[in-house]
Amino acid sequence: MGAPAIVAPRTPLAPAFVEVLRGIFGNRLHLGEAMRAQHGASETHFAAVLPDAVVFVHSTEEVVALVKACTAADVPIVAYGAGTSVEGNAVPVRGGVCVDLSEMNKILEINPDDFDCTVQAGVRREELNVALRDIGLFFPIDPGANATLGGMASTRASGTNAVRYGTMREAILSLRIVTPDGRDIRTSRRARKSAAGYDLTRLMIGSEGTLGIITEVTLRLHGIPEQISSAVCSFQSMAGAVDTVVQAIQLGIPLARVEILDDVQMKAVNQHSNLNYPELTTLFFEFHGSEHAVKEQIATVGDLARDNGGGEFHWSNLAEERAKLWKARHQAFYAATAMRKGAIGWPTDVCVPIGRLAECINETKKDLDKASFPAPILGHVGDGNFHVIFVLDPDNPAEQKEAEALNERLVQRALDMDGTCTGEHGIGLGKQDWLVRELGEDGVDMMRTIKKALDPQNLFNPGKIFAD
Repeated sequence: MGAPAIVAPRTPLAPAFVEVLRGIFGNRLHLGEAMRAQHGASETHFAAVLPDAVVFVHSTEEVVALVKACTAADVPIVAYGAGTSVEGNAVPVRGGVCVDLSEMNKILEINPDDFDCTVQAGVRREELNVALRDIGLFFPIDPGANATLGGMASTRASGTNAVRYGTMREAILSLRIVTPDGRDIRTSRRARKSAAGYDLTRLMIGSEGTLGIITEVTLRLHGIPEQISSAVCSFQSMAGAVDTVVQAIQLGIPLARVEILDDVQMKAVNQHSNLNYPELTTLFFEFHGSEHAVKEQIATVGDLARDNGGGEFHWSNLAEERAKLWKARHQAFYAATAMRKGAIGWPTDVCVPIGRLAECINETKKDLDKASFPAPILGHVGDGNFHVIFVLDPDNPAEQKEAEALNERLVQRALDMDGTCTGEHGIGLGKQDWLVRELGEDGVDMMRTIKKALDPQNLFNPGKIFAD
């Protein structure tokens, strides 16, 4: 079950419509091929489809004006942040207008006493944390890429800190959205909990721009811990690594981050980031808390690792060493694709109950050992989420077909274990058939009903999540 064919037959934008856009955006309307190509490509293996136009918006009011113009002209509209999604989530498969929100990048309000902030959708997560650092707060959701916060909300992103701090679903208090009929709506207030009607906030989180365009996000923040330490430990077996994490969680150790990288991924990371770790299954840890609590956590996890066949437990609280370690982890995708000159990466994304994780990874590893191309494994072991990166020759259709078969076995294995076809990447183009297998026809049909009710013209990111 690979990505569906991307075909976008359409008529050019009407000159009168183009003039309407020019009247709203002036020189922030782009019709040239270079800009359109930049906004039509995917980070991974999906074919590019160029939008008919690209506009850069600066306010919610401009998004409202754009939506009303597109609705009147029956032109599709696709929201775009940093372009870091990996399931073709922002590829404009029906053409139309790509609305780039990256210049809506103001931090509107920080409320230190309430541990929250409100930002425009184009603010990137690293920029937010730089602004928060001097007041002792941070935003923990870290998908690796320096994504926009609107894009992270749209795909329900998570990442390396999810085991302790949760995902974007838990991090978002409220959204400001523009609906397909051009209304400007706030989904909730800043209160930490509410029982006021339908949960519109979580309806929009993960909807991939199909139900509304997110223009502002109100986020939960956390205090910067007194002590932050990282650790690395290699294991002779995948089961030993996973068992260490499961036992740590069972003991109530508040792991902040724990990532697993198999031997193939560690070889790639060593080469790409100039490291010299053993090329074995490896855990990267991070611990947050008081100085005493962190030392206690490290000692306990170190003992568990040794009992499960782990090697030397290397740990450090030096910021530069921690930064080097997590930079290497964040660049793991690029490290994998660098294993073959001219290769492209196809990153998978399944999540299973943590008690089945070792079994799922081991069965997957047996399949990958027979593959004709490199396919490293890495993932967020603390919440049962892991990825395989198929490193493919883009000019070899046989490899694409082989990867599709391997991916089908992987996703079906996860579903058989009561897991999900996507822990954090979203459905986009690549997981539409699997969504039906996971939730059933009736569940997906309910989603279609919501989509039709809110977007009867099917203009907001059409062709995503499920077939039209």
